[in-house]
Amino acid sequence: MAFDYRIKDLKLADLGRRQLDLAEPEMPGLMAARVKHGKTKPLTGARITGSLHMTVQTAVLIETLVELGAAVRWSSCNIFSTQDEAAAAVVAGPKGSAAKPAGVPVYAWKGENLVEYWDLLDQALRFPKGKGPNLIVDDGGDATLMIHLGYQAEDDPTVLDTPSGSEDEAELKKLLKLILKEDPKRWHRILPELFGVSEETTTGVRRLAQMADNKELLIPAIDVNDSVTKSKFDNLYGCRESLIDGIKRATDIMLAGKVAVVCGYGDVGKGCAQSLRGQGARVLVTEIDPICALQAAMEGYEVTTVKKALPQADIWVTATGCVDVITAEHMAKMKNQAIVCNIGHFDHEIDVAGLKATASIKCKPVKPQVDEWVYKDGHSIILLADGRLVNLGCATGHPSFVMSNSFTNQVLAQIELWQQRAKRVPGVRVLPRELDEEVARLHLEKIGVELTKLSPKQASYLNIKAKGPFKPKHYRY
Repeated sequence: MAFDYRIKDLKLADLGRRQLDLAEPEMPGLMAARVKHGKTKPLTGARITGSLHMTVQTAVLIETLVELGAAVRWSSCNIFSTQDEAAAAVVAGPKGSAAKPAGVPVYAWKGENLVEYWDLLDQALRFPKGKGPNLIVDDGGDATLMIHLGYQAEDDPTVLDTPSGSEDEAELKKLLKLILKEDPKRWHRILPELFGVSEETTTGVRRLAQMADNKELLIPAIDVNDSVTKSKFDNLYGCRESLIDGIKRATDIMLAGKVAVVCGYGDVGKGCAQSLRGQGARVLVTEIDPICALQAAMEGYEVTTVKKALPQADIWVTATGCVDVITAEHMAKMKNQAIVCNIGHFDHEIDVAGLKATASIKCKPVKPQVDEWVYKDGHSIILLADGRLVNLGCATGHPSFVMSNSFTNQVLAQIELWQQRAKRVPGVRVLPRELDEEVARLHLEKIGVELTKLSPKQASYLNIKAKGPFKPKHYRY
């Protein structure tokens, strides 16, 4: 197979490369990984498929994996999140150009449809000589799902005829039927050489856990999401900055004085609520978890329900990871020109399908990823990113420094999976705390932080070695 790729425009490579040059100093964890492992190249021989937002920050991750010895192919995990200039820069490569690309095959562009989305992921899974990946970097679990469902279908094709829970799933099953017809043993052929997946998101980890509980998970998996330096940084601090970036780029709205509802008060919801309140909005929170609800109340937020907030909210943000958090019925009762967006899981949280199925409602596109839906009585709502991730659909996602924490965890997870490939025991586990601490330590110098060192007396009091890290048994961040 010749060097192949499918992106919007390779001529954007120079523009993307300049953005990568700005991002790299803001990603000290990945740069340190290159320095530490660049000579030994611990990923030599590994074929890695990535299914993760194709942004500038992801481009730095991809080139780090390559620097560590891996052969990489990449697609996006979201139809709206690709930065086309970043995709072009990765394809061209740091030593190549638009005229003579010498980088990594990428299959992604901003504004894919669902048929294209699954086809592009399929291409990212196809290595030369009929090979598949040894390792997967996944975000939301789509690559893992495609391989496992395809594998099941080779044993029992009727699994592809079961009812689909979404349009995404229906399109995946259509593609898998075509693959099954063309290559009936493809997934059985590549699975023995698949040694694991590192999963980026909360929902993806839930999928993996469910598969493991049902004895359906066929490969080792590392839960990157629950590393402290991922969940607190990406989910909390990242969303705290990128949510309002997406809302403002999409609508130019002033947040001060508005009433905003954040559905869900986990790490993502906490960051969103902080940023909205910091801009002067009055923030309401909805929750199903009594502990999270109590936390929100203790932070001074009004905790209520979606139904009660409908008459007063100007802005709606879903951040739960659940389905049908905001239904078509809810949206029909919202204030005129209420803004509705999601920063949780894919497009499941807002019932966009139900909205589109209502014949009396008309869609008026405002600009890409911004649509006004006008009801029969004349009032309207403004839906951002078609219910998908607003920070990536309407902006460019999290800042580089935040993603450096997440992606350094991904690099460590990929190295761990590759080094342990001989064991290949299916199941889900997290990175050890020592690696979590290493990721944090790599980022301290960049922001001018100096750690306090224990004296021998203090170390003795805490019953640990003076030179060792402080590791209380029951401490939770």
